[in-house]
Amino acid sequence: MKIVVLVKHVPEPTASWRFADDLTLDRQGVDGRLAELDEYAVEQAIRLAEAGVATEIVFLTMGPARALEGLRKALAMGGDSGIHVLDDALHGSDAAGTSLVLATALKRTGFDLVVCGMASTDGEMSVVPVMVAERLGVPALADAGSLGVDGSSITVSRDADDATETLRASLPAVVSVTDRTGEARYPSFKGIVAGKKKPVAIWSLADLGIAPERVGAAGSGTVVRAVRPRPPREAGTVITDDGDAAARLADFLAANKLL
Repeated sequence: MKIVVLVKHVPEPTASWRFADDLTLDRQGVDGRLAELDEYAVEQAIRLAEAGVATEIVFLTMGPARALEGLRKALAMGGDSGIHVLDDALHGSDAAGTSLVLATALKRTGFDLVVCGMASTDGEMSVVPVMVAERLGVPALADAGSLGVDGSSITVSRDADDATETLRASLPAVVSVTDRTGEARYPSFKGIVAGKKKPVAIWSLADLGIAPERVGAAGSGTVVRAVRPRPPREAGTVITDDGDAAARLADFLAANKLL
C-alpha cells in the first residue's frame, strides 16, 4: 500500500510574523519548520509501515524553496521519498488553489491513502484535506484521533461534542489526524543523515499541466485588503474594594459597553 503524507513548511509559531508588500505572509523573513500538526500525520504513516501495512511512504509539499526543509524533516523521521511542487506562480495561492495543486500531484504520483494534519499552523483553516478529497473523488475522514487499516478499508475514531464516532471507508481515501493520535517521534542522528540522502522530486506547474492563472494571487478567490499589527496590550483597570467595588465595577462595564 502506498501512503502519501501532505506536509507543509510554516513560519515558526513563536516568531514575530510579518507581511510582505503584497500582503502575503513574509516566509523568507522568519525561521520556519515542518508544521507541528503535520508531524502527527508523518508519525501515523510510519506506524502503518512498521506494522507491515504500508510498503511505501511519500511526502508531498507545495511551497517556495525553503519548503524542502519540511520535507527533509519528515524524511528524517522515516518514509521513502519526497515530492516538492515548486513554482513562482504558486505565490499567494489560497486553499482552493492549494487543493488543486496537491490533488493533481496526487493523481500523478498515485496513492492508496493520503494522510494529513488536521490543519496548518499558519492558515489554520482545516479545509484543504477535504477539498483535496473532493477533487480526487475519494472519501474524506476528518479529525481522526486514531486510525487503522484493514485490507481495503480504513477505520477512524474521532471525538464529537457528546460522543466518540467510528467511521469506516473504502480505500483510496484521505484522512486528517489530530494531535491525539500519539506523540510524533524525534528524528535520530541516523535518521537525519539518511533523510538528507532520500530522493526528492521537484515538480513545476507545467509538469502537472496546471495553468499559472489558476493558482497564486491571480487565481485566488480570496483577497487580503489590509493588514495591521496587533496593538500592544494596555494596562487594565484595578478596582480596590472599599465597600463600593460592585457599583464601581458595574459603572466601568456600562461605560465600556460591556453590559
